[in-house]
Amino acid sequence: MTFTPHGKNLIAGEWEASEKTFASQPAHGDAHDFSVGTVEQVDKACKAAEEAFWSYGYSSREDRAKFLETIADEIEARADAITEIGTSESGLPEARLQGERGRTSGQLRMFASHIRKGDYLDKRHDDAMPDRQPMPRPDLKMVQRPIGPVAVFGASNFPLAFSTAGGDTASALAAGCPVVVRGHPAHPGTGEIIADAIAAAVKACNVHPGVFSLIQGNGHDIGQALVQHPLITAVGFTGSLGGGRALYDLCAQRPTPIPFFGELGSINPMFVLPEAVAARGEAMGKAWAGSLTMGAGQFCTNPAIALVMEGSEGDAFVKAAVDALAEVGEQIMLTDGIASAFRKGSERVASHGSVQELIGTACETRNAKPYLFETTGDAWLLNEDLAEEVFGPLGIVVRVKDEAQLLDIAKNLEGQLTCTLHMDDGDKALAGKLVPILERKAGRILANGFPTGVEVCDAMVHGGPYPASTNFGATSVGTLAIRRFLRPVCYQNIPVGLVPEF
Repeated sequence: MTFTPHGKNLIAGEWEASEKTFASQPAHGDAHDFSVGTVEQVDKACKAAEEAFWSYGYSSREDRAKFLETIADEIEARADAITEIGTSESGLPEARLQGERGRTSGQLRMFASHIRKGDYLDKRHDDAMPDRQPMPRPDLKMVQRPIGPVAVFGASNFPLAFSTAGGDTASALAAGCPVVVRGHPAHPGTGEIIADAIAAAVKACNVHPGVFSLIQGNGHDIGQALVQHPLITAVGFTGSLGGGRALYDLCAQRPTPIPFFGELGSINPMFVLPEAVAARGEAMGKAWAGSLTMGAGQFCTNPAIALVMEGSEGDAFVKAAVDALAEVGEQIMLTDGIASAFRKGSERVASHGSVQELIGTACETRNAKPYLFETTGDAWLLNEDLAEEVFGPLGIVVRVKDEAQLLDIAKNLEGQLTCTLHMDDGDKALAGKLVPILERKAGRILANGFPTGVEVCDAMVHGGPYPASTNFGATSVGTLAIRRFLRPVCYQNIPVGLVPEF
């Protein structure tokens, strides 16, 4: 199946063009023109979403589950075309796109199964006690209910799993909330073909067409109009700290503020503990290099920082990482803008007099090779900007002088998506001191692994204290993600038949 984008925006079931267009910038293959969405189209999509909510928000869990499964089926029916346009636009290898497509359809099916079970409703019932003294108690029923239309922003680094039909869209639709997606300009053709799959599912399941819209563009005005539209009740976002914070502030400044669920950035520190590094430092250093450069380092869970004690055992870990990274060839980055930001971030780190460059390379195109730097624990604690995320294959080894400094560094960390402990049995006492600190810093704590694989399952948490995300009580991966788009409602003495789900 060959797919040629038509470049229109999907507004409540209709493909609409606009006068202004922008051209895609594929890693390889042909560029295509796409309509830039208008404020009027945003308004039309949001009003259609509100209209759809009155039926879709009150539809049965079984109907919504079938809708999610049909979207997954329609995505799989376009598998080859999705891979073709996705690899062209992003430069990601075919295997990566195929795996990501499976993850996208898989999480749609996971949410279908999840809502069928009904546990997410968190239903609670206190029977009436009319004879209770000194006052009777009313009948009280509580259930989670969908909040209304949701705005979703596609992510640059995951053209499928975190974009048009990704986790934010899947969880919002599962909750009963219509979705308006702001497509990411890095992969507009991929967004279009996924939107086409959703539109086909809308027709097949006879769902109100306002349940989903896709608006493309390469500027900021459409995103601003979307988050400020009075009918939007929440926003899901994956992207940069600067862009996310700007949208977060807009949400807070609305006459009626709304929640902004932003996953923004993380350096995902690894604590390489003494017994582990002594026993297998070389193997861990080599494995770290592989995780650090996976997908050209363009994962929000990229483990950019390795905290290693001073000493010869740590030297072996660092040497193994250097040797492995030296063998890594150029990798294409997702966009020219990301490549440019990577170069600037690398230059910022290298400019510190306290930082030693272990692996350096010239990156003047969209291609990138890894950087590795080393600094001391003292310098790390004195230079806060070393802890700023550099999106790409860049790592920093922090040589720590003792356990006290390691704990001090842990306590001074900002919020993270992940923290990792590389440990052996002899490290348990030190790990026991770290875990209470790290659980206040991160949404996911790992032992003896690497965080670049995010399992899609019930127990996963992909979020953390700011700046990892803007809402520390939420996750964008896993079935708990549905709770972002629900709110509890208590029904007091409401007759049977009028309380949803009871």
